[in-house]
Amino acid sequence: MKTHYFCTRMEQREKKIYRVTLTGSLVNAALIALKFMAGIFGRSSAMVADAVHSLSDFVTDVIVLAFVKIASKPKDESHDYGHGKFETLATLIIGVILIAAGIALLVNGISLIIRSLHGEQLPRPGAIALVVAVVSILSKEWLFRYTLRAGKTLNSPAVQANAWHHRSDAISSGGTLVGIAGAMFLGDNWRILDPVAAIVVSFFIVKSGYDIVRPAAGELLERSLPADQEQEIERLVIGVPGIESIHKLRTRRIGNTIAVDMHAQMPGHITLAQAHNLATEAENAIRGRFGKDCFINIHMEPASATPHPLGSCGSQGH
Repeated sequence: MKTHYFCTRMEQREKKIYRVTLTGSLVNAALIALKFMAGIFGRSSAMVADAVHSLSDFVTDVIVLAFVKIASKPKDESHDYGHGKFETLATLIIGVILIAAGIALLVNGISLIIRSLHGEQLPRPGAIALVVAVVSILSKEWLFRYTLRAGKTLNSPAVQANAWHHRSDAISSGGTLVGIAGAMFLGDNWRILDPVAAIVVSFFIVKSGYDIVRPAAGELLERSLPADQEQEIERLVIGVPGIESIHKLRTRRIGNTIAVDMHAQMPGHITLAQAHNLATEAENAIRGRFGKDCFINIHMEPASATPHPLGSCGSQGH
């Protein structure tokens, strides 16, 4: 019965993630077509670069759709802790793609500036490029807010990362808009604003990608939870009457949930059943704060006991 409830809830979460990501995919597909046409017919290299960035956004949507289905699977014989790390891997890939897209825009902008400094006259962008840039900013900003809200509600790092990719696309289009408008209305000598704006925007894009890659890489490398969260876990467990202290606390993230291991010291005179009940209370306290799907392992020991000579590799009950 419990397994059925878990599967049903995971299926509902998966469907919501799919719906949000599919909405983003449809918007991105329309924008990609519009931007490429506006870049080509509007003679705007910045718009073409922006179209390439949107194409990378579309690719990340596909990655999320592929990996979330895997991450939603419950634990099995080969994955005792479930498949949550697949969602983390998807988040990491999104960040890497974002960094690559930013670097591509940077290189393209530098190339255009060099050509301009060597006497090449950059083309004057057409009005269609300006209009599409405005449409892109409005649609991507809406998509960012919609996706980020869903990602927080569903506690999905991959969906939240994808939301920030939408925001980076909106920022990119904003820089493109400035460059196009300057090149159109300030005269021939100001057409260099187009690639300059693209270079400035590329730095923001790379920074966004780095902010996504860093925590995802930390999770894949088994980085512990932040100190404040570990301290909160300790307070929750110590708050259970009968548990005197804890040590050997180890934590890590697994997708959208966490894993916690610890040694809890209790009065040596209580029965095994009483100790088990205290450990269960501690587990419930942690799950009440961090989610019902947490993986929690509590090794019970009498407060007067000497630490096990094998340390963290010794027997771990409960």
